Amino acid sequence: MVTFGRLKAWQQARHAARATAAPLPPLAMFVDPLADSLSALFRVLLGGAAGWLLHAQVTGVYAAVTVGASAPALLAQVGRAATPAEALRAPGGADSAVLPADSAGQAGPLTGEGA
Repeated sequence: MVTFGRLKAWQQARHAARATAAPLPPLAMFVDPLADSLSALFRVLLGGAAGWLLHAQVTGVYAAVTVGASAPALLAQVGRAATPAEALRAPGGADSAVLPADSAGQAGPLTGEGA
């Protein structure tokens, strides 16, 4: 899907260049054959591994294709997931939470005595 989007962008850039008589952009500006091929290979391997691991639970061709196609996206999402400790340190986490203010406008203690 990503490669198709890049090829579509290359096609549109070529059409725009032809309309203005500008030099045509090379395909290498939009697609990196080595990196894209390796990426596709690893996606196939991850999909195959997911299908092999879940072969007892998956019945039917459509289910097998769904499991295989979703494996790279699922692993990417798991890789971006934050641990609870990271979530607390991140901006907007518990460390930067706004504490309730007391009547003098000062932040009160967490026990709620100043609210």
